[in-house]
Amino acid sequence: MRSVIQRVDQASVSVDGTTVGHIDQGLCLFIGITHDDTEEDIKYIVDKTLSMRVFPEKSGASGFDQSVQEVNGGLLLISQFTLYASTRKGRRPSFTDAAHRDVAQSLFDKTVQAFHCSGLRTESGVFGASMSVKIDNAGPFTILLDSSDRNTSRRR
Repeated sequence: MRSVIQRVDQASVSVDGTTVGHIDQGLCLFIGITHDDTEEDIKYIVDKTLSMRVFPEKSGASGFDQSVQEVNGGLLLISQFTLYASTRKGRRPSFTDAAHRDVAQSLFDKTVQAFHCSGLRTESGVFGASMSVKIDNAGPFTILLDSSDRNTSRRR
């Protein structure tokens, strides 16, 4: 499972001109799901996202001191199968690494529910719909989480 996370001052998602999700300060997550993702991948993404220190302290003296939970931020989740695009061959991306729609939708719904259980305001787009996402990226701040990283140990 992959998640592109953006720290936002506000973000919204609409379908056919109707807003279906909106948050103020918080995190906007674009979530991609691959074939072998499980509930362990969901747990990794949720736990890591909720505990990461990506917000400045209230005085603004330092940039990365508080988690989304500590600032009581919102969460906007958008399904995005294109995070598993392969551009190795040709000029058209291949999406064969993305999970089949039924599997991906089930895991995405479980991911939304897991974030919702955090007690934070959790909004989402509509799975499989053509969506318009508006983001006021604070920082700008964007990072990539990949649940396959939980299985690797790196020494630095």
